[in-house]
Amino acid sequence: MTPSRLLIVALLFTLFAGATACFRYSTTGTSIPADVNTIYIPFFPDNSSGGISNLNELVYQALVDRFTRRSRLRLASSPETADIVLDGAIQTYVNRPFSIGADQAARLNRVEVVIRASFRYTREQQPLWDRSFTGFSEYDPTANALDGESAAARAAVDNLANTLFQESVGKW
Repeated sequence: MTPSRLLIVALLFTLFAGATACFRYSTTGTSIPADVNTIYIPFFPDNSSGGISNLNELVYQALVDRFTRRSRLRLASSPETADIVLDGAIQTYVNRPFSIGADQAARLNRVEVVIRASFRYTREQQPLWDRSFTGFSEYDPTANALDGESAAARAAVDNLANTLFQESVGKW
């Protein structure tokens, strides 16, 4: 290949690489305002009257993990020392058949967790948002049903935590 063709190929490669870099998108990068450094996340009370015994612990750990590992936010020990507050309650926990086979037996069960949550700056009275979120996951009830339900509940909570995180950082 001649030096001029080599130069043209290198130039085209550089232009192509630069153009495609403009279209990259990251779901983990967040643009947090400079004056926001801390978040307060309390244990969400479990008002679901059913489900697994440690559901509020799973919700708390998943939310703390999302906000402290995927952003520069630090966990505050009280709402008074926080820049933002994520508060809420577990409203519903449902475990029901999702897919029925020809013999009328459940082939898949779905665990569904509904949380009512609000997200607000502590310097403001009104929340940025206050609404319900649903997370769900399926499992095979014919294989170890207790472990399956527990794993599905964890997956539903992880789904919820991701949704709440995206809803929160999407407002910045």
